[in-house]
Amino acid sequence: MRIIPAIDVIEGKCVRLTKGDYGTKKVYNENPLEVAKAFEASGITYLHLVDLDGAKAQHIVNYKVLEQIASKTSLKIDFGGGLKSNEDLNIAFNCGAKQITGGSIAVNGRDIFEGWIAQYGPQKIILGADSNNGMIAINGWQDNSKEEVISFIKNYQKKGIRYVICTDISKDGMLEGPSFDLYETIIEACSNANSTQSIKLIASGGVSQVQDLIDLKDTGCEGVIIGKALYEDRISLKDLERFIVKN
Repeated sequence: MRIIPAIDVIEGKCVRLTKGDYGTKKVYNENPLEVAKAFEASGITYLHLVDLDGAKAQHIVNYKVLEQIASKTSLKIDFGGGLKSNEDLNIAFNCGAKQITGGSIAVNGRDIFEGWIAQYGPQKIILGADSNNGMIAINGWQDNSKEEVISFIKNYQKKGIRYVICTDISKDGMLEGPSFDLYETIIEACSNANSTQSIKLIASGGVSQVQDLIDLKDTGCEGVIIGKALYEDRISLKDLERFIVKN
């Protein structure tokens, strides 16, 4: 299982929110590159970088942070937040993203998102399927769509999507444990013995201790995103050594 630390960015600073509420913003470091380099030094090879300003503005904002981290570390970065147009996507890839995550655009701009899958392939495009009471949340989690999580994922699975990041918003930043039942349900529903390949599910939200990582691996998650538990020292970078996949 891949370990993927998260850096969320507002005004160029490394922050964390609780349940996606911008009013709960807590700044952990004013230099995201410094944080990224610490991850890299510990053996981490992946990074989940989120442009929270972009998510709210609905266009890419903090691309300079992406560019800086990509050019000064060897981390494999998946980037999300505010990617709503082909121009946004080009900026993200040109600034060094290895993968991008599309959430709102997959709801409100299906033709564009499906075009990205077709053009760049399922190794480059991640589906963001963030759940609020079983429904897909959009626009930086400020709004709910009418899309139900399972059917949303299965629809894009048919379109070729392989990687899916799913955050249970009720768990995000709470340090009370991940949404195991939700992930088990998704994996079971999207495991297809026929022609469609099974998805690679990346869990996000609620991780608070090392046992959570063990349990998520046993659940069948391909990766896990860790944020607040690292910043609040609930899990140390040393703790992650045995989970780190080096490839």
